[in-house]
Amino acid sequence: MSVEFILRLIGMVVFSILGIYLGVYLSQISGGPGETYAVLLGLVGALVGLILTPFITTRPARALRARLARISGQTLVAGLIGLVVGLIVAALLAFPISLLPEPFRSILPFLGVLLFAYLGITVFVMRQNDIFAVLRVNIPGRTAAPDETGAAQGGGRNILLDTSVIIDGRIADVARTGFLSGTLLIPRFVLNELQYIADSADSLRRQRGRRGMEVLSQLQKDSTVPVRISDIDVEGVRDVDDKLVILARQLRCPILTNDFNLNRVAELQGVAVLNINELANAVKSVLLPGETLDVAIIQEGKEVGQGVGYLDDGTMVVIEDGRDYLNSKVPVTVTKVLQTAAGRMIFARVSGKDWNNS
Repeated sequence: MSVEFILRLIGMVVFSILGIYLGVYLSQISGGPGETYAVLLGLVGALVGLILTPFITTRPARALRARLARISGQTLVAGLIGLVVGLIVAALLAFPISLLPEPFRSILPFLGVLLFAYLGITVFVMRQNDIFAVLRVNIPGRTAAPDETGAAQGGGRNILLDTSVIIDGRIADVARTGFLSGTLLIPRFVLNELQYIADSADSLRRQRGRRGMEVLSQLQKDSTVPVRISDIDVEGVRDVDDKLVILARQLRCPILTNDFNLNRVAELQGVAVLNINELANAVKSVLLPGETLDVAIIQEGKEVGQGVGYLDDGTMVVIEDGRDYLNSKVPVTVTKVLQTAAGRMIFARVSGKDWNNS
């Protein structure tokens, strides 16, 4: 039996009793039949109590709990300290204010408590990073946890990781280079999705999920970037991508992914995205028309006579009349560089025939 059902029953009884008392009172005023009024209003009160009780008990409590779950520990501590400071200031000002004539000495102390409590909470929450940095306070169990601005402890920022980027595996190499600054934040629901994929009946999905688990373990052990798994969640949303976008907006931090759809949805909602594929394309070698390089031609192209090879970074090179030099490494001259959605593609032609097979 759920708590909400029990509260509904209690509310039904309480409102029913109130309805009976109201019926008796109305019958005394109007002179009508007291039993009829009591029964009717008692039934109405029972119905009202059955319907409205959750909206004044469990629903507000659930909303408050969900709101508190999205607030970091540092923010809660800062708000509590600000509340205490505000109440102390209000108490110090209460005595001189009480010396004022009526009605000021009766009203102003209460207004002062409300005003300074609000100011204390607001100021301390807004400047929480500066305050804790000055005090050099390290809250137990909260190293590099997110705050409302998405900043991590130690001056860096938090970066939300998507499931796809963990499975991809390149994030471990990128993190090891030290180019990522801040804390890699992995929500619990992303970890649950990764575990679900690792337990899939499909062998390919199962291998991808297990590889993601290995990458995550490698990140925690070898990475120079702090990695943190957080229990923070988004209530009322089931899709993992939607949860990531909402969480990124709340924490004001970017999402690290290589999912094209998530990338577009996040950008439309004003969320910063760090895309591994875009990073890989950006760091590929830059070649200009007229430059010469050696390429191993490993397959035929789509057009007649074409050969295809690849650079060390995976860039495709299409060689005109390269079919005759299949399975050979030849010097080629770049004729055109084409940037596509899939990456960079280079067109070239064989420079000459003074090359050696390899």
